[in-house]
Amino acid sequence: MKNIQFSAVVLLLSLIFFSCEEGKINLFTVNQDVEFGEQMTQEILSSPSEYPILSRQEYPEAYEYLEEMRDELLATGEIKYADEFEWDIYIIDQDVLNAFAVPGGTTFYYTGLIKFLDNEASLAGVMAHEFAHADKRHSTNRMTKMYGVQTLLSVIAGEETTAVEELLLQLSGQATALAFSRDDEYEADESAVQYLYGTKWDARGVAYFFEKMGTEADNPDWMVYFQTHPNPSDRIQKIYEQHKSLGGKEGDVFAERYQNLKNSLP
Repeated sequence: MKNIQFSAVVLLLSLIFFSCEEGKINLFTVNQDVEFGEQMTQEILSSPSEYPILSRQEYPEAYEYLEEMRDELLATGEIKYADEFEWDIYIIDQDVLNAFAVPGGTTFYYTGLIKFLDNEASLAGVMAHEFAHADKRHSTNRMTKMYGVQTLLSVIAGEETTAVEELLLQLSGQATALAFSRDDEYEADESAVQYLYGTKWDARGVAYFFEKMGTEADNPDWMVYFQTHPNPSDRIQKIYEQHKSLGGKEGDVFAERYQNLKNSLP
């Protein structure tokens, strides 16, 4: 019994030592984020009726547009796992005002959201926000908080089906349903401003998106986004404050050329 308890302590200390980032304990490795993300992506791609993904061959202009934005964000040096994650992009052809990230960096954007936005800076803000969820490892941080003790106990007990395997099944089954906490959203907003600040875009882009969402309160479709992204009333204010704290540099919104992206969609 003492050997088991000693092993448990060693395991716990190892997990804390190797997976403590920015004061957060994550029981999962970076490689597991990538693996979970790959699993979730395959689940999404295997459900075309629920997630009708636009073909890259049929809509190359749209994908090239988003991938150029992605590459510029990754080149800022602000994204910790820019080289470790794949950062694949998919466009879902549905009139839905939403975007989401899975662990490991892959992001999904609905055509409804792209058409809803007025300019490129707004989309860059949304993209940076979703990148932050992946880069800050919010999904597996949240799973650690929810199931960390269960994971340790299952591993220690030597059960045939470990909790890690069960969590993989839950992650793949939940897909976009894994909601983030308010703290996660605040951090993603703040990071989005940080990621964009050194680029050509106006770093307040994600605030512009929220502001336009607020004007569409009578449209039930706008609520889809906030089912997985909590909507504290002060998020816009905090984004502006973060931008000001960095120096308040003005950027471009690229409204005219953004129309090219909209025109390239079905």
